[in-house]
Amino acid sequence: MNQNLLALIAILSPAVFVLTAITSWFQTGLRPNLVKKMATMSTILSIMIAAICGFFVINFGLLETSLLGSEQLGLSLRLDALSILMLTMIALLGFIVVRFSLNYLDGDARQGVFIGRLAATIASVQLLVLSGNLVLLFISWVLTSMSLHKLLVFYRERPGAIIAARKKFIVARIGDACLLAAFVLLYSQFETGNLEIIFQEIKSNLSSGISMNGMEIAAILLVFAALLKSAQFPTHGWLIEVMETPTPVSALLHAGLLNAGPFLIVRMAFVMESSIYAPLILISIGGFTALFASVVFLTQTSIKTALGYSSVAHMGFSLLTCGLGIYPAAMLHLVAHSFYKAHSFLSSGSVIEVIRASKVSSASKRVGSPFKIGLGILLALGLYTFFAFVWGVDPENELSLLAIGAIIVLGLSRLFTSAIDSNSSMKLILRASFLAVIVTISFFTLESVSHYILSSQIPELVSPSLTEIIFISIVLIIFGATIFIQILAPTLSENSFYRAMAIHFRNGLYVNTVFDRTVRALYEHHPQNKSVLLTEAKDQKPFEVENFENKHVLQNN
Repeated sequence: MNQNLLALIAILSPAVFVLTAITSWFQTGLRPNLVKKMATMSTILSIMIAAICGFFVINFGLLETSLLGSEQLGLSLRLDALSILMLTMIALLGFIVVRFSLNYLDGDARQGVFIGRLAATIASVQLLVLSGNLVLLFISWVLTSMSLHKLLVFYRERPGAIIAARKKFIVARIGDACLLAAFVLLYSQFETGNLEIIFQEIKSNLSSGISMNGMEIAAILLVFAALLKSAQFPTHGWLIEVMETPTPVSALLHAGLLNAGPFLIVRMAFVMESSIYAPLILISIGGFTALFASVVFLTQTSIKTALGYSSVAHMGFSLLTCGLGIYPAAMLHLVAHSFYKAHSFLSSGSVIEVIRASKVSSASKRVGSPFKIGLGILLALGLYTFFAFVWGVDPENELSLLAIGAIIVLGLSRLFTSAIDSNSSMKLILRASFLAVIVTISFFTLESVSHYILSSQIPELVSPSLTEIIFISIVLIIFGATIFIQILAPTLSENSFYRAMAIHFRNGLYVNTVFDRTVRALYEHHPQNKSVLLTEAKDQKPFEVENFENKHVLQNN
């Protein structure tokens, strides 16, 4: 069996999901037993195929299928460490989400339609990560957006969902245009759509010092396509407003489809390597989005809205990490976030009960001692420095890795200070110390494993330029100041300015209002669309109730 046939086995995974989607056309309604069985079998086969393909890649390395097309443009599959990692993650998430959906929508009048659309979306994402040519990569990129749109408007009688879907549609089309323009520039430069040929020529030209016209613009366009796909500031509002879709859609969106942005950057890492300004844009926008969304997340009273801002922040952090050139850490964060967020959304309905059940435990109170706060920060810094030394991190050549680790230190500082600067027992301090050690060891260990797995598909980490060092320093200073304010938050809670700012951040600094007005202006001239907009407020009652209940529970805890 030649390598072309080995790579072709991978197409069976999206193919079985496509077959499930087609079958759903004939069982669209209540209790579509055949569609449900096919969906379940598709998820199991997908996991098996991912495992088989992983075995082939381990033994044979990079595998590619023959091109179906002409002029070096068309359809071809690519199996490497990155595609296998993503394919396995999607297969596992698909199994979880589909199984949850079978019970969640049991009895729904359009259950067959929903399962079919879910299967089509999973197939589109799998094709995206398996693409070996610019044409298939672009087609699957658009298909992921189109299939997601069908899921977002599953309940057409919910005006809020329609408005969010329209905002997403506008952002996605702009992103598609950026991606298409980038691919046209890449094809003009290399006269091929084959990803491997493009990557090898870039590496050869960079090592030889040969200039590549148009690469800077292509890289910047790729960055904007990724930023728009992953709901980065200021176009993040649609992601916060898609909560009226069924819970499995939220889980698949936040755990899977948002990752298309960071995946695109990692896949095109050699293109990023040839650019000066594209990484700076990722550092700036990704870093700001991560910080902004993290702060807004802390002020939310609705569980699902908080999870939405959490996803925006995580995507920003992943893109920031890509901008620093630490692609293994970005993929590590991406995979970990996907499983965490899938669990968070699928279990969000039981969060209130868990909080209520924990009422019996009394929360510890912060003291606000400057000495204890300083001690907590020093402990976090000392712990991270120790493990960085043990792992042999080179401060000169791996400064970007240390910068990402510094953000880990900021998180550990808050963990230590919350335990030390409180009236809790020594048991809590020891628990916090144990968790801090586990987090630090996990970061260095898993980053090393990720680097080992992906080393053949990404550029080597190089020392950042002076401009990048300045950008990194600014990001770290702002992050550090924010964390320090959060550490002091218990002592500032009664401050009027602090309380006023909390209200503004709870509303996302009203950034989404401008986007809302733009979308409404685009649609309000159509009579049907106008009626949808006028009745939107009438459909908000369930979420007002949810917000009230969550706020009431959180205030009592």
